[in-house]
Amino acid sequence: MSDEEDAALTEAARTDRDNPPVPADARFISAGEARRRPGRPRIPSPKQQVTLRLDQEVIEGMRALGTGWQVRVNAMLKAWLASAK
Repeated sequence: MSDEEDAALTEAARTDRDNPPVPADARFISAGEARRRPGRPRIPSPKQQVTLRLDQEVIEGMRALGTGWQVRVNAMLKAWLASAK
């Protein structure tokens, strides 16, 4: 490629409206950052999923109190644990 051809291609690339040049202060991110989705911030002690067998009447009674019954079960267990110490 001659210098004239290179200069012509470079000028054509600079003036292309569909492909503007990258600004000098542009910040490039890694592929890992690009895949990261926004969401809740990580907490230092996340809850863990467990399998727990409860009597049917306990489950029905807690569900009858409305949504958030699992959170209430967790709060009740924490309160019992604090009182048991």
